[in-house]
Amino acid sequence: MSKRKSGRNIHGIILLDKRLEASSNRALQEVRRLFNANKAGHTGSLDPMATGLLPLCFGEATKVSAMMLDDDKRYQVVAKLGVMTDTGDVEGKVIAEKPVPKLDSSLIKQCLQGFMGQIEQVPPMYSALKHNGRKLYELAREGKVIERKARKITIFELELLQFTEATLTLDVMCSKGTYIRSLVEDIGHQLGCGASVLELRRTQAGQFKIEDAFTLEQLQAMDSKALNSCLLKVDKPLESLPLIALSATQAGLIKQGQKIQTEQPSTHQNMVRMYSEHVFLGLGELLLDGKLVPKRIFNLDADVVSALEL
Repeated sequence: MSKRKSGRNIHGIILLDKRLEASSNRALQEVRRLFNANKAGHTGSLDPMATGLLPLCFGEATKVSAMMLDDDKRYQVVAKLGVMTDTGDVEGKVIAEKPVPKLDSSLIKQCLQGFMGQIEQVPPMYSALKHNGRKLYELAREGKVIERKARKITIFELELLQFTEATLTLDVMCSKGTYIRSLVEDIGHQLGCGASVLELRRTQAGQFKIEDAFTLEQLQAMDSKALNSCLLKVDKPLESLPLIALSATQAGLIKQGQKIQTEQPSTHQNMVRMYSEHVFLGLGELLLDGKLVPKRIFNLDADVVSALEL
């Protein structure tokens, strides 16, 4: 018999404004203890030197965390010009320094334009990607360099917010899999002086924005009722998917893993959200013949469940 996890059954999502120098896992565990939640996960790591938006998933919400990894992200980054490090940020070992040429906004914006749209990017050695079962940053710390294949990413927006003789401040909207450190290094190389990340802050992940996030200190100051009110509903990240309302009988069959016939015609998105009596059941696949196949069922019996609404 498996050991039952300690803590409460809590289902929902908290938007955390992660503080500087805390790892994503440490931040997760700190908030998890506040809720005494028995199951939790985050939606993509932020480096300890990075701050900003880190959605945390509790209970059944962990089932959507993998889908949230695919979301586009927005960052504000300060690049230090003329300095290159082994990690791509100022916390690493300096490996080269170059004089910074005289720059103006026109020249910088012209450079940035070359990084817009779909581009290829080589992941940094200091990343969590794996090679033969080991994370690249572990190999990098041993002084090993592994050849990495370039991957296609998309830069949707790349705006110059301000610049000085030694720094650039950029706003970046990008696709999943984008490494901001690599982007900064490539921009610095294009400008002829190299660059590394001085400050990094995530301001958006999918539909979620930093303005709606809470710091750890804010959460710690709340009582249990206020904490629970901060939970976003489990199905919040899925709002772009079509919705199907099922009868109690249909819901019972779906929960048993059975395929059912519906009157709903298939749409261009065959993945749908399923509800019964305003309760989120999970995700299903709607076939061309109108049959609905359960793909992921959510069990929302809980001590605390965030509000679920159609």
